[in-house]
Parts: sequence; C-alpha cells; structure tokens
Amino acid sequence: MSLAFVFSDPRRLPSSVSIERPPRGEKLIHSCPVTRANLYRKDRAILVVVLSLGFSSLLAARGASDWQALAPGMDLKYVAAKKPSFVADSRIVVLRMDPHQWRLEAVGISQTGESAGHTARAWSQRSNFSAAINAGMFAADYKTHLGYMGSSTHVNNSRPNDYQSVAGFEPRDSQSLPRFRIFDLDAPGIRFQDILRDYSSVVQNLRLVKHSGLNRWSQQDRRWSEAALGEDDAGRILFIFSRSPFSMHDLNNELLAADIGLVAAQHLEGGPEAQLYLHAGTVELEMCGSYETAFRESDTNSAAWPVPNILGVRPRPSSAH
Repeated sequence: MSLAFVFSDPRRLPSSVSIERPPRGEKLIHSCPVTRANLYRKDRAILVVVLSLGFSSLLAARGASDWQALAPGMDLKYVAAKKPSFVADSRIVVLRMDPHQWRLEAVGISQTGESAGHTARAWSQRSNFSAAINAGMFAADYKTHLGYMGSSTHVNNSRPNDYQSVAGFEPRDSQSLPRFRIFDLDAPGIRFQDILRDYSSVVQNLRLVKHSGLNRWSQQDRRWSEAALGEDDAGRILFIFSRSPFSMHDLNNELLAADIGLVAAQHLEGGPEAQLYLHAGTVELEMCGSYETAFRESDTNSAAWPVPNILGVRPRPSSAH
C-alpha cells in the first residue's frame, strides 16, 4: 500500500482517494480498538499471562519457523521479522485455517441490532467463534463497513468502493469453487458481480498483497500495528497480526519471505484498534495493537476496544472437536 494514509475520525474516504495510491495526507479511518495480548496455557503446569509485548519468551521457545497444531485444520505460527521493528518484539502472528474444516463468518452490530460493538474476545464468546479478527475499517456511524460487506443472511454495506481486494467465502457451489478466495478486482476476468453471484459471503477491503504474492505498497514513513486477512497457496485462511509497527511495504515483504505460502492479503485494521483473539484447545490468545504514526506513537496500549464488525471462524459440523 503506497497509501500515505493516517487513520482518522471522519471514518470515510473522499471519493477521490484511490485504493493503493491515495493523495498524501488523506486519512482512512481505523476502527478497532486494542486488546491485551494475553496467552494462556490451560495445562495446570503452565499458565502464562502476557500483557501486550510480553509473550516473546514463549514464542522464542516454540521457534519462529514452527507451525503449532491447535486443532484439526488450524495451525499457529510466529514469524520473526528479518528487519526488526523499532517497537516491541517484531513477532508476527499467523493463524492458518483450512476452510474445509473451518467456517469463516462476517458479523456486525447492524446484523445483531446492537448499538455498540464488542472486542474480538467478546464477539467470540457471544458467537461461539474459535478465533476472531477485525472485519475491516468502518464509517463514522460506527456500524457501516468501508466497502462491500454481506453474507447470505445480512448485508452490512451493499455499496462497493474502490478497494481492489475482495474476500469471497461460503461458495454457493462448494463442489466447483474454492471455499475461500481473495480476489483482485483489477485482475483479468474478475468482476465484482461474478463474485457476488458465486459467494454468499463477501468482504471488500484495502489491498496489501496482490495475487500471486505481489507487494502493492511502496515504502512510506508511516508505521502501525496491523491486523490482516490472507490467503495461502493451498487456499487456506490466514489471520495475521503484528503488534510491532511496520510500514505496510515492509510488513508485506516480511510475510512474503516468511515461508507461509502467502499469495494475497488485505488490510483489516491498524494501530491500537487492531486485534486478534484465539481460543482453541488448551490455547487462548488475545492480542491488540498499539503504535500508529501520528495517532498513538507508543507501545502502551493494553485494552481491547469494542469494534462493530468482526471476522470469526468456527469448526464445521463435520470437523467439530
């Protein structure tokens, strides 16, 4: 993203702002608050509670190159940045899920009828999700997703914008279509209406990485904590979180060099509002961002903010455990 954007509170983008190269100084809203980074092991012998940046010792013990199996079709990996951030531990968390075993859902308060949002952890507890991450940026009404967002049961925003990354999941024909796919609207033969025809759930967001593995951000000075949605070369869902702030150019490069098979990714949220929650088996992990250039230039944030929209996963009935 060569976006020179600063997240701001008008929570809407001027119509002149293009997806990947908006005018310098334009501000994209960012919607999600932050949450404590707490990691719990529920074996009686092990209980680790790590606030914010304090889980690095556990990560080091596991080894940055290892995938940890959490449940059938769900794996966790910690990526150590080759070019460290100047803040926190420079670890990037990647949660990988097989869409044949895990159902991805988008939900928000426009669907539930509530007047206020929830943290990723609270959304998970209310909706019985095993993991949850920001669904994307939202408008000044603290409800409407920026870009198209809809499912078979509810449409949060029926108006697509200029963002070039569209995630489609829950295909109407699961025998012939991928269960999960991130589409590039500027790719040959890709039309938004065809995605809506083929997939019952569709979420449009700002693009980070274009198929297949192309970094779409030029370098910039701005850095922030990041929550992102990715697709790997096996069609698996990736929830990506970094509390350490990076420019999106650098973060994309770290992810593309991390041996996680990343082929496409979209920005979900940045700064203190970015968050990821996971509760699978004996592992419970709650993380939040903090640093953001020109907004909150510190690593002190330790509380999750409620957000109106969330992406969550639950095991499919045949894979329930």
